[in-house]
Amino acid sequence: MATKASRSAARVMMAPAVVLLLGWMLVPLIMTLWFSFRTYLPLRGGDQGWTGFDNYVRFVTSSSFWPAISTTLILLIGVLAITIILGVLLAILLDQPMWGQGVVRILVIAPFFVMPTVSALVWKNIFMDPTNGLLAHLWRFFGAESVSWLSDVPMLSLIMIVSWQWLPFATLILLTAIQSLDGEQMEAAEMDGASVLSRFFYIALPHLSRAITIVILIQTIFLLAIFAEIFVTTGGAFGTRTLSYLIFQRVLESQNVGLGSAGGVYAIILANIVAIFLMRIVGKNLD
Repeated sequence: MATKASRSAARVMMAPAVVLLLGWMLVPLIMTLWFSFRTYLPLRGGDQGWTGFDNYVRFVTSSSFWPAISTTLILLIGVLAITIILGVLLAILLDQPMWGQGVVRILVIAPFFVMPTVSALVWKNIFMDPTNGLLAHLWRFFGAESVSWLSDVPMLSLIMIVSWQWLPFATLILLTAIQSLDGEQMEAAEMDGASVLSRFFYIALPHLSRAITIVILIQTIFLLAIFAEIFVTTGGAFGTRTLSYLIFQRVLESQNVGLGSAGGVYAIILANIVAIFLMRIVGKNLD
């Protein structure tokens, strides 16, 4: 049993890490809030004074703001739909006895450890290049014209690239969950005459609901701030400019850190709204 002295010693030892963590989180947030109320032009004279809510008004009234919000949500929903559906199917497949099961699992999970910039470059130059890409050769093999993926279907291309990177994560979490499913329950349902689809929808899927909720929550937090894949592939062109990329462009084009900081505050608000909504769902599923 922990004594009062041991608890006090634990608090003292944990204090430096807690202070460091709070500083790491709070200092950038406070600086972002501070700059969002000022006109700060680092290449044109530096800090030019207090502007109040002008940066917020300029950012939200920009013609690019709401399209960026919609693009962010479309990308988020598309990636979540693909990773959840394919993740469930892959998890069920990988749970079946097969030759070389361990190697197959490693190969399925491997793309998650590839850096986003490297993953985007591989897709852009090896798969989606309209002249020498593998998909272009495949199209020509079947007698069809090659597709300029990143300009003709840019959102679909980005969703494919990001989904390929996040699918292993979803598969790993869902595979762990499905391995905890009671096999006797599935066998009993099979003996009672339940079809494969019935066993999936009435036994396996409800069992996976918590894992699916966790996958949605974690992926949403990261996907709302997606940047590297867009920077490497489309550069925000062809209607692929998300909120995080719009913030980058505003700072780069106007050299106004205050305007970009205001956009960062909007991004924080959006992330918190989505996180609170998802946390309510997580709480209900965990109950």
